[in-house]
Amino acid sequence: MKNDKTILRLAKLAGLSTLMAALLAACAVGPDYKRPEAATPAAFKEAPTLAAGEQAGTWKPAEPADAGQRGEWWKVFGDPVLDALEQQALDANQNLKAAAARVQEARAATRAARSAWFPSLDAGFGPTREGVSSASQFQPQGSGPINATLWRAQGTVSYEADLFGSVSRNVEASRADAAQSDALFQSVRLALQADVAQNYFELRQLDSDQDLYRRTVALREESLKLTQRRFSEGDIDDLDVSRAKNELASAQADAVGVARRRAASEHALAILLGKAPADFGFKETPIVPVTLKIPPGLPSALLERRPDVAAAERAMAAANARIGLAKSAYFPKLNISGSFGYEASTLGNLFMWSSRTFLLGPFAGTALTLPLFDGGRRSAGVQQARASYEEQVANYRQQVLVAFREVEDNLSDLRLLDDQIRAQGDAVSASQRAAKLSRTQYQEGQIAYLDVIDSERTVLQSQLQANQLTGAQAVSTVNLIRALGGGWGTPQAAAAPVAASPAASSATQAVAQR
Repeated sequence: MKNDKTILRLAKLAGLSTLMAALLAACAVGPDYKRPEAATPAAFKEAPTLAAGEQAGTWKPAEPADAGQRGEWWKVFGDPVLDALEQQALDANQNLKAAAARVQEARAATRAARSAWFPSLDAGFGPTREGVSSASQFQPQGSGPINATLWRAQGTVSYEADLFGSVSRNVEASRADAAQSDALFQSVRLALQADVAQNYFELRQLDSDQDLYRRTVALREESLKLTQRRFSEGDIDDLDVSRAKNELASAQADAVGVARRRAASEHALAILLGKAPADFGFKETPIVPVTLKIPPGLPSALLERRPDVAAAERAMAAANARIGLAKSAYFPKLNISGSFGYEASTLGNLFMWSSRTFLLGPFAGTALTLPLFDGGRRSAGVQQARASYEEQVANYRQQVLVAFREVEDNLSDLRLLDDQIRAQGDAVSASQRAAKLSRTQYQEGQIAYLDVIDSERTVLQSQLQANQLTGAQAVSTVNLIRALGGGWGTPQAAAAPVAASPAASSATQAVAQR
């Protein structure tokens, strides 16, 4: 009966100790996180100005949190082929699957950190064979050791009280790491979507170049036939025929060069889709002008939309929490442990009530520990944590500046490309008219064939430049969407990425506002 009262009294003391430890756990040392300020302009310098009554009806910007769905932003181009390619990439791209696995890894690390808030429970069962010295049992000199077999069945509980927030700060850092990993996943997904769109438009630009060279080769074959006929009639000498053959061969060689670049671009697109190049083919489709007008919104909203900015901010929060974790090393630690079970010399008597036994700490076996001297290790740890935080602050502010620069770059690109495309269109029209006139004058014998060659080269270069500008306009539009952080519309909670199928977390909402 007396033993029962003792056990009850010790249990009450253990409960009181645990309660005090829980209350002290709120005393987390170290600075609480506060997001540093980053210089933000009131408006983008290169933002287009709409005329009175004009509306940007092809795009509706919004300000979702970085964890919100970005939407299927590529559908604003109204291209079913691009829609299908984007979905294939979300389903099968290996880099995206790796990023999803990293998110699951970070979330598991957070769960592991949180487990330190709870006690651990272990159970054991088995015999031990022990030889006790005769002297320890006060036996006469010369007596042999006393051998005994002891059976034990017991459960053990251990718990480290979070007195000064070391566990809390570690969990805080792990949660920030997990949030950073999720933001990086969103960044990888947005980059993948943009890369698919860019490769798609670049491939279509090369298709336009191939079509142009095909028509150029046909035209120069006709020119060669014309010069050969005039040579056979004695109107011209062999020099013009040689020049015509050279122009035809040059156009054919340039066409092969375009075919080489197209093959490489097609292979790159296949990899983005998670396919081997041998398993993917793209039908030749010349590019058409992209005329979307995309208002950039406010610079302050950019910090909420861009996942790479969000990832830099979460890295900063994790570094801040680790300052508190480093500071907690200066304070005492309380380890509480206890065990209860049965102990007997024979297996048959093991579970008798009289065989019960217990051990309760810190009164026995464990204690409150206080670090006194470590040669400056803890001080160095705090300094290292502070320096890491300052590094992440600088990285965050730099990432914000990079985000603003990327938006401004693409806004200026699109604005200047509009002017350049209009001027290039005039140049193409003028060169085509000049080439037509030169061919007519050559047939009438008014000019030399060298003048025809020069005019036809000018037409080819003007048309190639026009194709390149059309492709650059489409790519810059994609780059601007990417720089703005992706989609738009009403934000929804992003689905948790799954390593086996990261496409499950892809955007599903309708986004185009026409």
